[in-house]
Amino acid sequence: MTKEEARLFKARWQLANERIVEEIRSTPVSVKLQQLAEMYDAGRSLGWSKKLKADEQKVRERWLRLKELLDGQT
Repeated sequence: MTKEEARLFKARWQLANERIVEEIRSTPVSVKLQQLAEMYDAGRSLGWSKKLKADEQKVRERWLRLKELLDGQT
């Protein structure tokens, strides 16, 4: 790939990314909430909520350890 081809490739992706951002900004909140609900339902149907719940205590313990370490530095 030449420098010019790489520059054009990067420019095309920049345009694509700008379009995606524009679409996201113009999407109504109601549609975004519906999409979020659908993703949540998909995760539940795949059993992810059980896995996440099982790891929840581990995450809380990590946050507590981090908090204790940071509190000790002030």
